[in-house]
Amino acid sequence: MVRFLVIRFSSMGDIILTTPVLRHLKNQVEGAEIHYLTKSAFVPLLAANPYIDRIHSFNGDWNTCLKDLRETGFDYVIDLHHNLRTARIKFKLKRMDFSVHKLNLKKWIYVNFKLNLLPEKHMVDRNLDTIRTFISERDSLGLDYFVPEGEKIDLADLPDGFREGYIAMAIGAGHQTKILPVASLTRICAELAHPVVFLGDEADRQTGDAIIAALPEKRIYNGCGKFTMNESASLVEQSDLLITHDTGLMHMGAAFKKRIITIWGNTTPELGMYAYRPHADSVDFQVTGLRCRPCSKIGYRTCPRGHFRCMIEQDLEGITATANRLVQTTGR
Repeated sequence: MVRFLVIRFSSMGDIILTTPVLRHLKNQVEGAEIHYLTKSAFVPLLAANPYIDRIHSFNGDWNTCLKDLRETGFDYVIDLHHNLRTARIKFKLKRMDFSVHKLNLKKWIYVNFKLNLLPEKHMVDRNLDTIRTFISERDSLGLDYFVPEGEKIDLADLPDGFREGYIAMAIGAGHQTKILPVASLTRICAELAHPVVFLGDEADRQTGDAIIAALPEKRIYNGCGKFTMNESASLVEQSDLLITHDTGLMHMGAAFKKRIITIWGNTTPELGMYAYRPHADSVDFQVTGLRCRPCSKIGYRTCPRGHFRCMIEQDLEGITATANRLVQTTGR
């Protein structure tokens, strides 16, 4: 038996991007036992993953966490977060470790000087580079997401008008500079010829309610804050199309090979975090030619330049036309 500890504390999207590492280790290392360490809040993302033998949760108590890890014992540590917290764990465990190359200096140069020295390599492939010592080949299966049986949504439980098909729409994101203004989201929804289910957390509920109030004649269901992460994943899996910002839901959609329309704001696909091997019909929308993009590798609460052109100037007509065309080809 070879026991691996894979570490990624957060966030939703980043954890989903580590799933090919788990699959490759389990399938290609004889006798591999895969353990995963993450924050307690993200344990549900991995709960049904068949390639994981045990999940270790971190809730801020270092002593308890380290005691549990030392008592378990590992042969190798695969560090896919690579920060000060994981350095502490590796130091305490004193096992051979392999850490992902996050390319932070090149990202900093790209963000601050707009000089792109980054390799044309997705974050998933950089994660897989971390375990190249252990695997002989890379499969083409993409990302994994497994919804626990108890959290799969029965579409019969949705309101009338949504059971025959819908567009899943992630209306929020972790940072405001990744999110379309409410007026733009409303204009998109006004032109969609298909029912829409909003997905997001409780913080997005007010935005969803405002859009519905502005479009009382449209079939829109505000699911923000109503569903668990896995229930949201189930709704993404059963949707006809996913419209999303640069969010964890984008990576969920890619895991389910959904058609995805991704709307990019202050970040860019060149940072290596775009949808990984989604449906071939997936489309990115972004405002090109802006010298200020990317202004961050993550995002801000407000536009640093004050104009927010990366979102205000989005091709809303193109987004809705593409969405309506893609929904017509789903075959449902």
